[in-house]
Amino acid sequence: MNNNKNEFSKFGDLVGIVKKLRSPNGCDWDKAQTRNSLIPYFIEEVYELIESIDKKDLTNIREELGDVLLHIIFQSQIAFEKSDFDINDVIDDINEKLIDRHPHVFEKSVLSKDKTSNELWEEQKYKKKGRQSRLDGIPKILPSIISSQRIQDKASSSGFDFEDIGQVWEKLNEEISEVKFAKKENNFKKIEGELGDLLFTVINLCRFFDVSAENALRKSNNKFIKRFQSLEAKVLNTDRPFEKYSQNELDGIWAKVKKE
Repeated sequence: MNNNKNEFSKFGDLVGIVKKLRSPNGCDWDKAQTRNSLIPYFIEEVYELIESIDKKDLTNIREELGDVLLHIIFQSQIAFEKSDFDINDVIDDINEKLIDRHPHVFEKSVLSKDKTSNELWEEQKYKKKGRQSRLDGIPKILPSIISSQRIQDKASSSGFDFEDIGQVWEKLNEEISEVKFAKKENNFKKIEGELGDLLFTVINLCRFFDVSAENALRKSNNKFIKRFQSLEAKVLNTDRPFEKYSQNELDGIWAKVKKE
């Protein structure tokens, strides 16, 4: 670990490198980029960071954090060139925001017994930004699972929530019954709607367990892929093609893969 002076110096070096790349004598590709053109690359870097965190790959986590940081500075440099703001303004804003929304830490005020730090954070945002709804502020572009959990978090922070997890279990059973009833009616719109309600309740259950629904599903996806690929490998070592195996035979191999 370096001391703070060196860290700040290296941060300044990185800002300078990006400025050089965007200068008239810089890189043609970097000079051609715009706020919008960088979005797909930024999203890709964030997902690569998430994948590295999932794998607990410290070397890649370190590298991908650098790539994400690069994009933040890149966007700030473009803003500076348009005379909008610069990286220092970005840092000033986040410093002010963190201090303002944690008065119980920085101002030594007492945190109300009936409010968590997260509830206080949401309350401060609602008041500071003059929002019309306590659910405002969730980007519409967020994946539905993340958006759903954030909606529930915000509703909960305002005091609208189940009293305990027992009520969530009851709601889950209720939604399953409603899906079954919609299936009996053979009404696609009702089936779709009830399945959506069921998923929303499962995410609520995740929230009560303090589990990220997005992380949980992503890990289950990866687990299924690994197991299915193991199943394929076992079938490949036989004298029959995959398509010639019955469902019961595949289920049997799947059970062995799960045990392994």
